[in-house]
Amino acid sequence: MTAIAFWKALYTAGHDAACLLQAGDGWILEGTAVYLKDGIPTALHYRLDLASNWETQGGSISGHVGGTRVAHKIRRDEGGWSLNGKRQDLLHGVVDLDFGFTPATNFAQLRRMNLAVGEKTEIIVAWMDVESAGLQPLPQEYERLSERTYDYNSPKGPYRATLELQESGFVRLYPELWEAEPA
Repeated sequence: MTAIAFWKALYTAGHDAACLLQAGDGWILEGTAVYLKDGIPTALHYRLDLASNWETQGGSISGHVGGTRVAHKIRRDEGGWSLNGKRQDLLHGVVDLDFGFTPATNFAQLRRMNLAVGEKTEIIVAWMDVESAGLQPLPQEYERLSERTYDYNSPKGPYRATLELQESGFVRLYPELWEAEPA
């Protein structure tokens, strides 16, 4: 299975392109987001290393925000999460990594949860945005409304919306944030 997506930002000028590839018995999800962050040109390459059950094993972010270089390596093992070799607290039992600057990372969470229409769940993800100094626990709630729509709530965000999916499983519409470009 290979899946690709291309989005335009709705909240600023920018785009994001992602690709999911099978790697051994797991997956690699990688992409690049290029956008204006508070008016500053930003280019970030991201990657998630995923197990066969869609749990995150590691990830990375590299690029720049204006003239400031960004480089982060993230790992998850039996002991928990680490960012650039430093253990991250408050993430015991968390198996999903969510980057706040791209709609791509919801793909793995949705696949892992595999909700039936009408089912709901609450999860906590290891969340990181480009300006984050560490990984943060972020509660999220999902309810599958139909084959391709989910009620998504991030109460700590706060952000709530109906996410629409593409046939590939990537988000098509993340209201007010990202929308897939037509193929």
